Amino acid sequence: MDKKQAVKEAARELLAHGGPACRTDPHTALDAMRTALAAGATQDDIAAEMRRQRSA
Repeated sequence: MDKKQAVKEAARELLAHGGPACRTDPHTALDAMRTALAAGATQDDIAAEMRRQRSA
């Protein structure tokens, strides 16, 4: 998985499964974020993609 794809997946998972109202396994979002970070992404990259997905 390349960096761009990993960032998109992490953002999607964080939006779907993250936050204080999360009623699913928190490891789903954390695993996706860990994969993106291992691919060379930064937290800022993921945050920017989350903003982009929210506005789309």
